[in-house]
Amino acid sequence: MSTKQTQGKLWSTAPNHWSTHFEPFFLPLYKKTLERLNLTEEDSLLDAGCGSGMFSHMAIRTGAHVIGIDAAPGLLNVARERNPGHNFLEEDLIALPFSNASFDYVAGFNSFQYAGDFTAALSEAKRVLKEKGRLVIGIWDKAEASDASNILKSIGMLLPPPPPGTPGPFALSEDGKMEKIIDSLGMQLVYKGKSSCPFLYYSLNDGVKSFMGTGPAAAAMNYASKKHVEQTIADALQPFHLTEDFYHLQNSFLLFIAEK
Repeated sequence: MSTKQTQGKLWSTAPNHWSTHFEPFFLPLYKKTLERLNLTEEDSLLDAGCGSGMFSHMAIRTGAHVIGIDAAPGLLNVARERNPGHNFLEEDLIALPFSNASFDYVAGFNSFQYAGDFTAALSEAKRVLKEKGRLVIGIWDKAEASDASNILKSIGMLLPPPPPGTPGPFALSEDGKMEKIIDSLGMQLVYKGKSSCPFLYYSLNDGVKSFMGTGPAAAAMNYASKKHVEQTIADALQPFHLTEDFYHLQNSFLLFIAEK
């Protein structure tokens, strides 16, 4: 099974949990991106790894022409419901079905690190960009900068040790790694910044649903029961319990914008 097929199946396990209880916490990152891009109706944008289509929806509202692609049919169904009349395609990041120089912008939020070969995926993104087009990459900051990494680590303990190079949330988060890849592609880094994306849950159940919507949790259910995975998440959330039913996780994301 290809990486696309594997990731597509995992991220389609609980798409509504992701779209309702996880992706909305990325809004500060999405808003910061749109402020930097200043899209107009003359712009075309590819949302590469569009997930449930929240960023696509925000970009569409600027008037830009937006196409979304993702490996997960379950998430694409949500994206299509959110954005009727727009194109959301099941495709592979390392083999984009578009001609050279098709888009003014290509944006990928927490997507390129899940590609089977993220350098190849970024090369494809560059290929479909017009000259002077811009590549937007939003990824997790280093694991120690985000409380959510503790929950993801606990989920990971239910899985066999991954071989080197296995796709994962922090695969591109190492200091300087993204900059080196951008340089190797012959692109110019024009912006690097951070975005704080706190996760606030109003019940433990919401927190559990949030992480059950992720690919790592779906993968863990190949080795443990759903109930065990849910309890693992619930236990990992306890250090972030505030009062009553409130749980708060502080998280940091990196935003890169590179020009072709």
